[in-house]
Amino acid sequence: MKLAILYLVAITGAEIVTNYFDLMVGVICHVVLLATLIVHSSLVTTFPSRKLFLALALVPLVRIVSVVMPLAQFSLVYCYLIIYPILFLAAWATMRRLDFTPSEVGFTVRRLPLQLIVALSGVIFGVIEYIILRPEPLISELTWGGALLVVFALVAGTGFVEEFVFRGVIQRASISALGGWALPYVAFLFAVLHLIHHSALDIVLVFAVGLFFGWVVNKTGSLLGVTLSHGIANTILYFIIPYFI
Repeated sequence: MKLAILYLVAITGAEIVTNYFDLMVGVICHVVLLATLIVHSSLVTTFPSRKLFLALALVPLVRIVSVVMPLAQFSLVYCYLIIYPILFLAAWATMRRLDFTPSEVGFTVRRLPLQLIVALSGVIFGVIEYIILRPEPLISELTWGGALLVVFALVAGTGFVEEFVFRGVIQRASISALGGWALPYVAFLFAVLHLIHHSALDIVLVFAVGLFFGWVVNKTGSLLGVTLSHGIANTILYFIIPYFI
């Protein structure tokens, strides 16, 4: 538990440096954390801790990939379409290395009516987060092709891949190592990566949403509802409200 908290503090510190002080120094911190977590996971003899540390390596990887890749010439939508497949492959490789089956990380369809209710919660989350952040729309000109591309990028990318990483692989590894502390631990990790928005209120919201998503996945064993909720929330946040209101 102490080591898990230490890594949580280190990841938080790296995110603070990245978003508030010096981008490249922050990335270097994340690279060091990534290497340390991978090496540490290979040296630890306790099996749950080994799984947790390897799963945690996905967190600095998310930031490294999003910052280091030379994507300045692309719009944000296309950046999503390039970055998230890489993160999905990394999460899938980690899942296989940890001997988790797809069903163990939430690739199932269970309690479908409840999943649909959870999916609709994304409308509420998206509206609240828009009130907090008020971002610009992802596309400047509305076309059917552009709209479909945005929705796909947000649901498949920010929705599915992020939930696979956090509520799938990392939460599954955390439950074995941290027990009842796993859900708030993963929710805090998820919130820390939103320091990029420079909003304390948004961090509080994302932490609460992360707790809710973690509870849903823990209870149902499925990522379906939280994936749709996450994707719907971001679609409302970055596309529907900014463009139409």
